[in-house]
Formats: sequence, C-alpha cells, structure tokens
Amino acid sequence: MPAPKREIYLLSPKQHSPETIAVAFAKTSRSPESFREIAAELSDEQSAQFHEKWVVGYGHASVAEHAVLHLAIENASRLAMEAIESNRLASYTEKSTRYQKWDFDNFHTPAELEGHPLREEYVATCRMLFQTYQASLAPVRNLVEKQSPRRENESEEAWDRRIRSQYVDSCRFLLPAASLANVGMTANGRVLENAIRKWRSHGLAEVREIGETVKQVAQGEIPTLVKYAEPVKYLVETGKELGKISKQGNREKSTHGEGQTGKPSDWCTLVDYAPDGERKVLAAALYRFGNMSYPQALETVNSADTESLADTLLSRLGRFDVPLRELEHTCYTFDLLMDQGAYAEFKRHRMMTQTPQIQTAAFGYATPRRIVEAGFGEEYRRAMDAAGALWQKLHEFNPLAAQYVVPNGFHRRMLATFNLREAYAFCQLRAASNAHFSIRKIAQRVAEEIRRVHPQLGKFMKLPDETWQGVEEEYFG
Repeated sequence: MPAPKREIYLLSPKQHSPETIAVAFAKTSRSPESFREIAAELSDEQSAQFHEKWVVGYGHASVAEHAVLHLAIENASRLAMEAIESNRLASYTEKSTRYQKWDFDNFHTPAELEGHPLREEYVATCRMLFQTYQASLAPVRNLVEKQSPRRENESEEAWDRRIRSQYVDSCRFLLPAASLANVGMTANGRVLENAIRKWRSHGLAEVREIGETVKQVAQGEIPTLVKYAEPVKYLVETGKELGKISKQGNREKSTHGEGQTGKPSDWCTLVDYAPDGERKVLAAALYRFGNMSYPQALETVNSADTESLADTLLSRLGRFDVPLRELEHTCYTFDLLMDQGAYAEFKRHRMMTQTPQIQTAAFGYATPRRIVEAGFGEEYRRAMDAAGALWQKLHEFNPLAAQYVVPNGFHRRMLATFNLREAYAFCQLRAASNAHFSIRKIAQRVAEEIRRVHPQLGKFMKLPDETWQGVEEEYFG
C-alpha cells in the first residue's frame, strides 16, 4: 500500500475563527483525520468548550498559540507604546518619527493629572515642544538641502524622500513621550492574554485602559482565550515594593555623593561577559557536527588553532546570512545610557533581555549638531530646559506620569543582556548607514567592546567603516 500523499495547505481565517483553527491543530495529536476534516466538524461553540476545558481548565496554553490576531492600536502615547511593545513573541510596526511629522495637539494628557494644578502647565509645555519642533523643521531642512543638493534628473518628490529623514532625525529630539503614535500588532492568543494581564497591571492609567480595551476587542475573535486576562497582583505589588527599596537606596547613595543626578562619565559599560566565551562557542560548534561530549569538545578547542576554527565558523557569512545558533552560548551585559530616540530603536530587539529605567530628565540631553548649525540651538535648549524643569515638578508628584513630558533628546539608562548571535543582528543592522545616527553610535560602541573581549569571533561582524567617535563628532553638538 503506497504511503499517504504529502499535503500542505492553509486553514484560512476567512473560513474558520481563530479559536476553531487552534482547536483543529490541537486535536491532531489524538485524531487520525486531516486538519480539513477536523475543522469542518467544529463549531465556534464546540471550540469555546474545548478551550474552556483544555486551555483554561488543564493549562494546555500552547494550544492558544495557533489563534492569531492582528490588532490596530491608534493614538496611544509613545510612552504607552513601550508597554504595548514589550512582548517578546509579538510582532509590531509603529508610526515612525523619522518619516512622518507631528501636529501641535498630537499628544496625550495623562489621567493622573486630571484636576492637578500642574495640568495646565503640562499642556502648555507639550504644545510648546510641538511648536518648537514644527519651527525647527524649515531651518534644519534648509541646511540639509545645502549639504545634500538635488541630483541631476532627481524629482522633487524623490529628493524630499531622500533628505526627509536627515532633517527630521535631528528635529525629532524635541518630541515628548506624550506624542501620539499608531502601531499594528500581531500576536497569538497565548501571548496576547499575557500582554493584557501585564497592561492591566501597569502603573499608568493609559496603559491599563489600553489593556481593558484590547481585551474587549479580542473577545470578539477569541472570547475564551482572553476571558480570564485580569490584573496580576504579583506584578503590581512586587513593582511597588522594589520601587520603595530602590528609592531608599538612591537616597543613601546621594548622601555619599553618588546620586543619580547628572550624566555618568561613561555611557557604555560592558559589565559582564564570559572570558572563555569564544571557547564555549567554538566547542558548541564542534559538538553539533560531531559525536563527542561537551568536555571533549572543549578539550579539542583548547589544543586547536582557535583563530582557524573561528574562521571556519564565521568567515563564509554573507551580508544577509544569520550565524549558527551556537553563537548563543556566550552572552554580554551592557549598562547603557542613550537618548530616548535611540532607545526607541534599541527596544525593537526583543530577543535581548532589556531592563530600562523609567524616562527621566536627570541625565541631561543630547543636542544634534544640525540643530546648532541651522541657527536653532538657542530655541532648542530653551525648549528642552523648560521640559526638564516641568519634569522635576511632575516627578515629585508622580514619577511615572512625569515621563510624558520628557523629549526624545534626554538620556535614559538601561541594562541589556544578549548573546553573540543577537549582537551580530543588532550591530550589523543598527550600524548601517541608513540607521539613525543615535543608534549607530550605540551599535558601533557595542561592537567595539565585543571585539575587545572576543576578537576572534567579533571581527566577522560586517559594519560600515565608521567609528562611534566619528558619529559623535559629526552628529552631536
């Protein structure tokens, strides 16, 4: 008797609900029928009963991963976007501050300021930041036009596209975290339920409201899978307690002259890595393609020409190739300080473990060189200083709500841990010539640190012929 014919086809969401598709896939573990036959026998009511029993009742949450939703979230603040986009296994596409421009009233006013005496000053300051942003566009564009003149036979539209990010890249430093944005989010039911639980446990009212609304919207498609997405006491209470301890620690350090005010002397510190990381990666690669134990693989590496081994492992990498997963066997932890605009790019690398501190004006702000060269430096500094002064007042009332008024140009501290494979992905993408100059500086510095401690494996990163010092000198005032 011939073997069954291989078949590959879609279970289309045009024909079946997301919950039904999830059940159809789940049932294949015990049913000999084809997926088409299983799906054809299911109703939405039967699918809901299945999920209530197996996903909710018995905790078989992986079944929910087959139900996928595409959410459109519009006019949420960039501060809220950080919470929305904090889910590692979801996919996002967000309105860009590099290619679009903002109007005067495109900002969120937090519910925390309702009835507060600082609310009026907050609204006025946000409007001032947007007005200053709008006013900066023309002079900085004029400067960029002189630096990048229109090419022969280049249309006006093509020229505008080519130079737009160049001048907007500098002007966007003025946009506050309150700026409104849109994001498209794709996530499976399991990820979405966890996201909603996190959002509904958040310290900001805006994020909690988004969590409640997303739950209502999602229940239209996957009513059972997000039915019990409630706030998580663990997240709420643990955050409060750790915040108190950290605040006390800050006060104690301040009495010894080591407080959190002012910009630290170094903005990129490699605080942890494995000195024998290269040997671990090379041993793992030999382990994969042989049949020796890991200690034997390490012993082989110790007696081998490691430079030649590293060359064998990585020298064939093409521009768009992804290194073998064995590079994940060594990790790096960086303590970083970057402007908020750079962090907006950095946070997209969700395979990393990222621990950002809340947005603050305590570490000062960066000044783009083009802002100064365009003769707009005084207006820029006046706007940034006003935002910083209001942040100080708001911080005394509510540190979380105070974040809304902090513009992109202010520095922010974060801890990031990632493996060498992710380092390749981050450094090569974010050091590219078309990336924003703020994140290019970060990528070049991270690559430099990795090459310093792991030169044999780090040297194969394909980065432009640019240094972080060069980026700093060319783009920052």
